[in-house]
Amino acid sequence: MSSSSSPPIKLAILDDYAGIALAHFQRLTSRLPVRLELHTFPETLDIHNPDEHDALVQRLQPYNIISSMRERTRFPRSVLEKLPNLHLLLTTGGRNAAIDTEACKDLGIRVVGTGPKPNAVPGYDSTNEQTWALILGLLRNVVEGDTRLKTTSDKWQTDDSQHKHNDHGPDHGLGLGQGLDNDRFNPALVSTLAGKTLGILGLGRLGTQAAVTGALGFGMRVLAWSSSLTQAKADSLAASRGLPAGSFEVASSKDELFRRADVLSVHYVLSERSRGIVGERELSLMKPTAILVNTSRGPLVTESDLVDVLEKGAIRGAALDCFDTEPLPKDSPWRKDNYWGKEGRSRLLLSPHLGYADLETMHHWYDVQASVVDEWLARGGQNEVAAIKSGPVIV
Repeated sequence: MSSSSSPPIKLAILDDYAGIALAHFQRLTSRLPVRLELHTFPETLDIHNPDEHDALVQRLQPYNIISSMRERTRFPRSVLEKLPNLHLLLTTGGRNAAIDTEACKDLGIRVVGTGPKPNAVPGYDSTNEQTWALILGLLRNVVEGDTRLKTTSDKWQTDDSQHKHNDHGPDHGLGLGQGLDNDRFNPALVSTLAGKTLGILGLGRLGTQAAVTGALGFGMRVLAWSSSLTQAKADSLAASRGLPAGSFEVASSKDELFRRADVLSVHYVLSERSRGIVGERELSLMKPTAILVNTSRGPLVTESDLVDVLEKGAIRGAALDCFDTEPLPKDSPWRKDNYWGKEGRSRLLLSPHLGYADLETMHHWYDVQASVVDEWLARGGQNEVAAIKSGPVIV
């Protein structure tokens, strides 16, 4: 295939917020048998907005190859059917729930993912690190302490607004004492984890990692629940990490999990069945001193219910790395300035879905995607599975 006689192959890079992908694909252009045109579109379009749905189709119609990142852009049949030039859709990881793979099969679009990092340490994951960064950041007031030291004249280890914390209600029958219940909002005080109960909603791969960290790293009691979890299964997971039977206690019900947890960490897989698995009922059962952490998927927690609970100051706070809509809209209630943690409202710690976005993983993903393009073009754009060796073929 001659680059002078053939039209260029067009590749669109979507949702590269960090701006690192282009360099990986540019290394290919000097040695390919065809001319490769690269274009980047860092701003995500929301297909649920009719105008943006049409804009996405118009944006992508010219492209033969699309590089996508995680589930940032959705590819339903309604979009894929209007992309007649698309032959290769690149994603990251081994699956992508945002891509209609049945539609890709019907339309002859090859979908290829990326494998794990070659130097990945088994049993350890970036998302678990993010989970614990959020837990510690919230309970030990890391952001508030840093901000107060840099931007205010507040006294050392004092809360100048401490008299405002005396109207947060009774101790809810937990035997905490009025002072402890009220001081859950005091930025001059931090909380320890040893001896507290870590509630794990979903004891899968990431839930197990969080449980091990809580038990071994911080001396926490681990209580877990999922719809199919048994004590035998929990004991098996504990044994796989060198822990004795009983290290992970299985709650008798989801209600028990939420009632007993001091830290409730969400690790469920998102599906239509699990959507909204944490809602008004579950949140109402939590201790007033407890925190909720979600590094899994935003829609697992009913956002409006969590907003209501935090606005009432019913729990100590929440730490979120994922949201219903990403990127997080500017008018999201989570983005209210100088609002959370004020006037009796619960504290809130946010991160922009960084659980998976460590620099080593991101560069690895784009490096694999570039290698897949290299293989695909070297074989004249053939969509046979055998022609692709660098990444797992999804469709």
